[in-house]
Amino acid sequence: MGTCVNERWGCCFSTPWSLFLLFLWSLCSPCLSIHAETAESHSTFTCEPIGLRMCQDLPYNITFMPNLLNHYDQQTAALAMEPFHPMVNLQCSEDLRMFLCALYAPVCMEYGRVSMPCRALCHRAKRDCHKLMEMFGVTWPDEIECSRFPDCDEAYPRTVDLQTSVDPTDISPISIQRDYGFWCPRELKMEPDLGYSFLGTRDCSAPCPNMYFQRSELTFARYFIGVVSIVCLAATLFTFLTFLIDVTRFRYPERPIIFYAICYMMVSLVFFLGFLLEDRVACNAANPAQYRAATVTQGSHNKVCSLFFMVLYFFTMAGSVWWVILTITWFLAAVPKWGSEAIEKKALLFHTCAWGLPGCLTVALLALNKIEGDGVSGVCFVGLYDVTALRWFLLAPLCLNVAVGVSLLLVGIVALNRVRMEIPLEKENQDKLVKFMIRIGVFSVLYLVPLLTVISCYLYEHSNRAVWEITWVQERCRDYHIPCPYQVEQTSHPDLTLFLIKYMMMLVVGIPSVFWVGSKKTCFEWASFLQGRRRKDSGVNESRQVLQEPDFAQSLLRDPHTPIIRKSRGTSTQGTSTHASSTHLAILEDKAGSMHSKTSYHGSLHRSRDGRYTPCSYRCGEEQTIPPHSSMPHLDHPLSTHSSLHRLESQSRHSSQRDLVVASPTRITHGTSGGRVTNDDDGASA
Repeated sequence: MGTCVNERWGCCFSTPWSLFLLFLWSLCSPCLSIHAETAESHSTFTCEPIGLRMCQDLPYNITFMPNLLNHYDQQTAALAMEPFHPMVNLQCSEDLRMFLCALYAPVCMEYGRVSMPCRALCHRAKRDCHKLMEMFGVTWPDEIECSRFPDCDEAYPRTVDLQTSVDPTDISPISIQRDYGFWCPRELKMEPDLGYSFLGTRDCSAPCPNMYFQRSELTFARYFIGVVSIVCLAATLFTFLTFLIDVTRFRYPERPIIFYAICYMMVSLVFFLGFLLEDRVACNAANPAQYRAATVTQGSHNKVCSLFFMVLYFFTMAGSVWWVILTITWFLAAVPKWGSEAIEKKALLFHTCAWGLPGCLTVALLALNKIEGDGVSGVCFVGLYDVTALRWFLLAPLCLNVAVGVSLLLVGIVALNRVRMEIPLEKENQDKLVKFMIRIGVFSVLYLVPLLTVISCYLYEHSNRAVWEITWVQERCRDYHIPCPYQVEQTSHPDLTLFLIKYMMMLVVGIPSVFWVGSKKTCFEWASFLQGRRRKDSGVNESRQVLQEPDFAQSLLRDPHTPIIRKSRGTSTQGTSTHASSTHLAILEDKAGSMHSKTSYHGSLHRSRDGRYTPCSYRCGEEQTIPPHSSMPHLDHPLSTHSSLHRLESQSRHSSQRDLVVASPTRITHGTSGGRVTNDDDGASA
């Protein structure tokens, strides 16, 4: 026999199919569960008319929010009551409806008094509807477990509750000293297994593309970042390609500049890709079917976002470490007077620190799931919403690198200036030393000013982030139907200009590398490269002439009263020092004296009327030039050429004619690029 249920709605259902249709109707019509116009958000104890459809026609019509289950408004309470609609409509228990309304829409009394339903009422409702709940797959929530309620057996509401309830005509809010904190809106909720967090609330994410700025502002910012990234990419790519044209030109102590440029080339490349992809990587797409808005990507579940983060963070930190290594190499060259070869022996240690430390930090952030999408630039980074990650993974490493680098830089500059003031050098070396010090200073300023600006922007964000977040919650709480902040003392909005300065300086910090490689020599190398030919030998880099060459170090340690003798300077691109040239010249002369032979003097040296030998003006066709990269010195200075000839003359005068005939003929010729030692018989290089 059929049963008539839900007489309040004027419907009578007598068949199982009718009951099933009733169940579908109850699930598909959540809009009937609450009057939308009565839903409001607040942070105070508020008595308000009951808007829940299920709780109409009760002995009371005034409730308070947040309710006993900490639902911040009636709309949220209605969504939580939806699973119980079939049981209430089927009237499985006469106590279920009242029990649910006592929890989700309790009677409003004066402030400080809360009336809770009795435990016996809970037990009866759960016992009567237990089988029907299993049929519909509904479980009894833990937050309404019967053991949580007082042990009594009275109807709800009690008589005393109705006598002390608020007058229905007086529903003004009653202020209390309570802040409910941030409640994640339904539109921003995420799956629990993704590890999202926003404003201290788990399984929640920030709105995308940005919670602070308008669409028009974000469009302008994205194009601005795109243009700056293109400029930085071009500058750093030019530095890297200049190095590839002649890889022997930049040696230690200036080699770290090349790796520094490579790091910021990758940083600018990631920002450029973020400009092209807009917010497709940094944001999760909206899902209207699940009432979810677009949210900021967090964690490593988005593979492209994780890749952007790894490249951007790793090379940002690596570029900062390479600058510190650059100051270390300058310090070693200026203070303990290390040569290029001695510094280069530590290259493995430099690379281990420069790539290993950023790699460890990147892996740690991946393990901690601290990746966050940046809706402004379209990339993924760290510290955008998590202040703790900003403090320990950005501010701390950057400040440490700046402190160490500036300290070493100042010590090196002071040492070079003391050398310039106390030790008399040739005017040419003095000018080169001053020029090199100026280049170091300009390059360091061009690097430190942008980096310090970025650190200042991070500190500004760190100190104002809490105020920005409270301001945003206060302005959007009614739109999201969440509790508004209680007693907000200060409100503030971030300035887009500061964000643009931060992004610009993050990219501009890589541009100074082009000023170091920019010179006439670079122009000549590019011109030769574009014309399809390479210069076989090039002058020694000026910074190596000043800091790396051993004879310069000897000039710093010699007696100030000793007269300066200008030695020949090698032009090998391998950086052969003048001291090495002099050493090889002495070895050559000793070998020439021990051989007691110079039968080719008639071909290479002819005797003048006054009995002196002078170089001949022709070259044999079989002579073979020593390659510029060999260890043989280039004799391009008059002093070294004259001294070698004079010693050869004195040795030849004491040698016998028979020994000269027996010895293998050796020939010394003079060219514009350096001395050549050749064998007339077989053309082999000496």
